[in-house]
This record gives sequence, C-alpha cells and structure tokens, in this order.
Amino acid sequence: MKNLIEVEVRNILFIKNEEGEGSFLVILGEKEGKRVLPISIGLFEAQAIARAKEGIRGERPLTHELIVKLFEEIGVKLEKVIVNDLINEVFYARLIIRKDDKLLSIDARPSDSIAIAVLANVPIFVSSSVMDRAGEEPPEDIEGDLEA
Repeated sequence: MKNLIEVEVRNILFIKNEEGEGSFLVILGEKEGKRVLPISIGLFEAQAIARAKEGIRGERPLTHELIVKLFEEIGVKLEKVIVNDLINEVFYARLIIRKDDKLLSIDARPSDSIAIAVLANVPIFVSSSVMDRAGEEPPEDIEGDLEA
C-alpha cells in the first residue's frame, strides 16, 4: 500500500463528557511530523496498549498476548499494522502478516491492531488519506504531554 505514514503511540487519554461518562482515546503521532490521530477505543484495549507499552505481562496471556504468541507458534510474522480507512467516522485497520513467501492482509479493529503491534514491536502506519482527513495538529500548550 502506498502513501503510508509511520506513527507511534503517543498517549492514551481518558476523556469525560458533561454527563460524567468517559471514553478512551489512543493518540497516534507521526514519527516524521507533528500531526496526531486520536482514535476512540474501549477500556480493555486501552489497558492492553498501556500494558504493552510498559512491558507488563501477566502470569497468563491476555487476548492480545495470546494472538502474538499464536503468530509465533504457527510460524507467521506480523510485519506491520495499517490504519487504512475511515468510513462514517469509523476507523479500519489491517494486520499485514507474512506466511512463508505470501503476504496476508487481515481486517481488524484499530484498537486491537495497535495493541498487537505494540506487543509484537512492529511498525504502525496510517494511510495518508486517513491522516489528511482525521489528523490534527496538537495545541502547542499540550504538545509536550503527547510525547511517547
């Protein structure tokens, strides 16, 4: 896939609305730029990404850890993750996996894809069309808070 922008997980934020309800955002930041891409994620995925970034492992593998272990055991290699589309305000992602000499592209939720990529230590990319539509320049007063 052409026109990909490499990103990194900059932060995970909990945002509370006026009703007191909250949601989590994973903030992906361009490695070679200033734009960030906020993606709404669930609690479980937020915890999985945070645990992976901190190198925290439990006694037994959680779902995303299990997936990475399965890839290793069955001899496939996760090469990268791509947040490739945005349709009706819903982000889509692909796991790019090598099996022998064949590349496979597997549909997956961005939150799961990001957690798996962080655990497997593989690059995360966003298509330039998605970044152009949904990426933002962080306000200068919080930019330092978004550093990896």
